[in-house]
Amino acid sequence: MDLQKVVQERYSVRKYADKAVTTEMIRELLETAVLAPSAVNFQPWHFIVIRERKHLENIWPVYHRDWIRGAPVIIVACIDHAQSWKRGSDGRDFGAVDVAIAVDHLTLAATASGLGTCWVCNFDVQACKTVLKLPDYLEPLALIPLGFPAPGAPAKKRKPLDEVVSWEELGNRNP
Repeated sequence: MDLQKVVQERYSVRKYADKAVTTEMIRELLETAVLAPSAVNFQPWHFIVIRERKHLENIWPVYHRDWIRGAPVIIVACIDHAQSWKRGSDGRDFGAVDVAIAVDHLTLAATASGLGTCWVCNFDVQACKTVLKLPDYLEPLALIPLGFPAPGAPAKKRKPLDEVVSWEELGNRNP
């Protein structure tokens, strides 16, 4: 599948088929995720794969939507602040940017493999840290439910380019 097709077909899956995702498939996605670029190549990501029912049941309460219970796998994408690069001029931590790029690689690789994901950020971070017994330097950035999508992909809704692109001069919204 070419990249343009993968990008066009990726969507936020909120309903999953009752079909197992193999360890091999998960490993392949994670191998693609860690190929992502990162600031100064520090690679400040850490992924926690949750797939056993008892562990899934423990993580479900950190997110307030029931649909997540249909995903056979949840990957928690974390920032390792002990590994992230901080810009010298203002101290900004680029860990969130780096992990976001890796998660994007993961979501696109999942689509190319026939799997579906949803990027979940609206969850209780502190509860997630507690459930997973994470050290202070690991911050959960996103929950990534993973599985085979049930039929019925929604239409994509995107703003037109003229609303989100400026050409050469700041504020010029038309080419």
